[in-house]
Amino acid sequence: MGSGIQAVRHMTWETRLVMEKADKVLYLVADPISEMWIKEICPNAETLRDCYSQNKLRLDSYLEMIRRTIKYVREGLNVCVVYYGHPGIFVFPSHEAIKLARQEGFNARMLPGISAEDCLFADIGYDPGRRGCRSFEATDFVISKRNKDTTCGLILWQIGVIGDIGYSPGKDYNERGLDVLIDILKEQYGPEHETIVYEAAHYAVCEPIIHNTPINKLKEAPLSPISTLFVPPISSAEIDEDVFKSLDLSHSNLRIDKDYVKRYCSPNYVESK
Repeated sequence: MGSGIQAVRHMTWETRLVMEKADKVLYLVADPISEMWIKEICPNAETLRDCYSQNKLRLDSYLEMIRRTIKYVREGLNVCVVYYGHPGIFVFPSHEAIKLARQEGFNARMLPGISAEDCLFADIGYDPGRRGCRSFEATDFVISKRNKDTTCGLILWQIGVIGDIGYSPGKDYNERGLDVLIDILKEQYGPEHETIVYEAAHYAVCEPIIHNTPINKLKEAPLSPISTLFVPPISSAEIDEDVFKSLDLSHSNLRIDKDYVKRYCSPNYVESK
């Protein structure tokens, strides 16, 4: 299950009820307040943070989390594992632990949580239902050959650790990896295309980081290893006229320009007869 992004406030009632009934609670959260809250509800809760160590491969850390989870499951305990954010988004151990538990005949399920993507859509005001959206882990994005699509939004996660497969707490962002990303984005969008460097707020008293910057000045933006980059679309997708006509659609009913809402919601608007 997921703890959400903002400390304690994003915990769902479902999460709390399951935690209270669990025989064993394991957790990996990003802030001390959430940790204190979990320990208050479940005094025997056990952190998974010690699976990490300096310069240890992250994959090795993830495998250790899976082994510890399955160990308690095999002992016949009702195990609850709480991960930061949404447990199914960028959380390798959660998917693999569930898969392994089910293969061994145990019941296992995932409960959703509020993810960084949910926060991003709310904070920057982008609706993926309007123009679509692509989402990639930044290292995967730069090393993979994909057809470019600049007609929809692009979300790149963890742009501060591109090419970094180890665990190095307190380390600044990987400058070499960022240079590679900038070159790719400049080729696809142009150097002046404006992007948003984003980090969700971890506490209710804090504001999210929303920094607008053109691609060619990305290295001057406030970056950290957990920074997310949002790249707005630069064009609209071409309409397939044959499919359009087969659905009996009208261009006038689908066309929404930037003044559409302002114009039709104006107090002076009079509906045409």
